[in-house]
Parts: sequence; C-alpha cells; structure tokens
Amino acid sequence: MRLKGKTAIVSGGASGFGEGIARRFAAEGAYVVVCDIEEAGAVAVAEAIAENSGQAHAAVCDVTVSGDIAHLVDETLSTFGSVDILVNNAGVPQVNGPMLEVDEETFDRIFAVNVKSIYLMARHVVPVMRQVGGGVIINTASTAASRPRPGLTWYNGSKGAVVTLTKSMAVELASDGIRVNAVCPVAGETPMLGAFMGGAVTSEMQQKFISSVPLGRLSSPRDVANAALYLASDEADFITGVCLDVDGGRSI
Repeated sequence: MRLKGKTAIVSGGASGFGEGIARRFAAEGAYVVVCDIEEAGAVAVAEAIAENSGQAHAAVCDVTVSGDIAHLVDETLSTFGSVDILVNNAGVPQVNGPMLEVDEETFDRIFAVNVKSIYLMARHVVPVMRQVGGGVIINTASTAASRPRPGLTWYNGSKGAVVTLTKSMAVELASDGIRVNAVCPVAGETPMLGAFMGGAVTSEMQQKFISSVPLGRLSSPRDVANAALYLASDEADFITGVCLDVDGGRSI
C-alpha cells in the first residue's frame, strides 16, 4: 500500500474530488481525516471508508476560520498521532456570468475558501510537519488558472492564486522536507458542475464542453484522486512545485 501508516487531512472531503481522494487514500492504507463544513456528508464518507476496511475520522471544519483549523489539527493528532499529508481541496465555485454581476459577498467567499484557507491551513499544519522533518501538501487548483474563460473571472483568479502559492510554498518549504504540489482538474462530475455551466446542466451544454476536451469526457473524482495519490506517495519524493493538469488535454 502506497500510503500505509500515513495520516492525511482532506478538506472538502464530503463530496466530489475530495471524497474521491479520501476514499483512494484510505484504500492505499492512509488514516484519513474527512474534513468538511457539512457534518452529515463527512460522516457518511468516513463510514463508507470504514465499511471497506479503511480507517477514517469525520471532522467538521470551516476552512475559513483559524480556530476551526486549529481544532482540526488537534483532533487529527489526538486521533491518529500525526499529520503527514494535507490536501487543500475545499473550494467554492462562481456561477458562470458577467464579472460585474458578482457581488462583493460572493467574491469574498470565493477567495476565503479557495485561497485564504491555504494560508490558514499552512499556519497550523506546517509547524507540525516541521517537527517531524517533512510532509506533503497538495492543493486543488484548476485548469481555470492556466486557461481562464469568460464568465468565471473571479474564480479563475482564485485558482491562479492557488497555482502561484503552490510554487512559492514549494520553494520556501523544501528545506523543511515538505513537498507542495497541486492538481489542476478540468470541470468534472461534481456538485460544482452546474455553477460552472451557469445553472442546470443540460445534455447540450455538457456535450459542448466535452467536445473541447481531446480525450472526450469530463474529469472524475477517480482521475483527480489517482493524480493526488501519486503526488502524495514516496514515488514522487523528488517532485515539488508541480501543478499537474488532470484535464484530458484541454489545456494544450
């Protein structure tokens, strides 16, 4: 097992890419803390992992609140004894539409969840990793960072920040033995899909988007989980500062 004995915190772990990552990591032997603001969803994923002989713990956390994250880290340490892997996956979308029609509250929420959470997580997790001589941080960015499209301007900007943060963190934390990478998925079969497409997902809208992906489909939680698994594993022990497109070739 590629993550045997390691403890991973996965934010936004109750659904979508986060759920896929949590389940995949557990299947590879990790002790997984399924972190989400939605308690019922986090509990359901943790229970499903346990039913498949994995080890998981559900934790309620608002990743925009420093105190919540401090409690999350303490809870993780008391439950599993370490924090070896952090997956900053929690995110919120922007409903596709004109940039000037996004109100300030929505803008602030996008940047709080997608960007500030990485800062807050680092403040609480990096000191723990430093104490044991290393760790792995994986951020969920997006192809929206490298190939921004109209209608998602503020979301694009938040994911551009994630890419830059990933590279800067990788350089600064390398001497601590902490690797920092990102996965950059294309739109996928997750609860956020409707927002990206501007409302209800119709077959016509979906097919139009799929036609722009050379490999001919949307991304899946499994795709993103497999990429994250590689970056978290010892097989990638010389990989840091990489922002890996998981996009079927759409960004080419």
